[in-house]
Amino acid sequence: MTACAIEAPSAEGADGMPEAGCVITADGAYAARLAREGDSWFPERWTLDGPEPYAVPLPGNQPEEPGTEVQPMGDGRVLIHRLVAGRHAFSLLYPTGPGTGELPLGAVECPEPGTRLTLLPPAPGGVRAYALAAGPRSGVVWLVAGGAFGPERLAEVPGRCSGGVWLDGAGRMLALDRELGGRTKTVVVDLEHGEVSPLLQIADGSDDRLLLADPDSGLLLISSDAPSPGQERLGWGVLGSTLPVRFPECLRMPECAVTPFAIQPGQALMPENCAVGLRLDGAFGSWVGTWRPAERRVRHLAAPEGWLAGAGVWTRDGVLRLPCATRTAPCGVTDVAGAAGTADVADMPRGAEGTAAAHPDPVAADEEAAGAAARPAMTESNLPVTEADPPVPAVTRPVPLQQAPLARLVTN
Repeated sequence: MTACAIEAPSAEGADGMPEAGCVITADGAYAARLAREGDSWFPERWTLDGPEPYAVPLPGNQPEEPGTEVQPMGDGRVLIHRLVAGRHAFSLLYPTGPGTGELPLGAVECPEPGTRLTLLPPAPGGVRAYALAAGPRSGVVWLVAGGAFGPERLAEVPGRCSGGVWLDGAGRMLALDRELGGRTKTVVVDLEHGEVSPLLQIADGSDDRLLLADPDSGLLLISSDAPSPGQERLGWGVLGSTLPVRFPECLRMPECAVTPFAIQPGQALMPENCAVGLRLDGAFGSWVGTWRPAERRVRHLAAPEGWLAGAGVWTRDGVLRLPCATRTAPCGVTDVAGAAGTADVADMPRGAEGTAAAHPDPVAADEEAAGAAARPAMTESNLPVTEADPPVPAVTRPVPLQQAPLARLVTN
């Protein structure tokens, strides 16, 4: 691992306490975070889809622990995950006039030593929420909110599991990074049937992880050390495409950590035009980057004041929305207009304009930055639909990816 680490760096505030992260629903309507007042932590829900963003505090009977997880649901309630007497307890929080209502959902026990249970990213639709219990020998996916009878065990994946990326709009296909036999590869879990199948296998000796995916366009953001053994690099591919995964040179920044956090939705059949939000961390702090596969440069923008670093969402129109919290404005959103194309920046306290130009043939133009890797081939299987049911989105099922001859096809 080099200085260009793909993982998000450990975030600490000026006083050594962990920063309050922010989790946003898949549709960008709500956000939730663990806010702080003095030495006390409490859940807070943000509403983002109205004329002005606003926050609703949801304090309980006692302060929360700093590591408590929260996640917004599609109906505005907030899921909270607490560790209580060695058990992982889940509840839904909601405002009730001056107080906070709480609906207990049940608890999950992890008896195997070394098991870590964490919430998975918000699922499409916002009706259900999931958690991953990652143990030393296997990972278990749990449905922790939205079920009929409390937490429900859905699937077990052999190996040490991490990550979590949704591949479809129905919230059925979940990609996990699985370490097995000393190597990490991405697999897909069909949560309806509990089936596990390979997705990302670039080379036998490489560590390959899926970081982000956009169901609309099929754009995939990938981390792998296949093109540069011993050094993780960012690459991109397209779900269902026969083109190779590519590792653009512009995403290789030896002096900073590069973490993708959001992909522009709504770009069906145009993955090269999808804008990607990047968190960049270097010796002088954190800032924002935007990039598209059709471009050969990263646009660098100064982070707005109070940015909850690593959190943000793209609109279909190409506006990057960044949640911010300061003493004077504890709930705010900075909109970076035109970040997906032109360099116009709106509502930024300070920033730098990008000048990247798109090549008419981005695949051909990226020869010097191309990394041939696995070709993400997928087939579609249709779900049964009755006349009374609404149309069900097609769900992609993975086909194992074959080893690629990297030696002849990767140039640095």
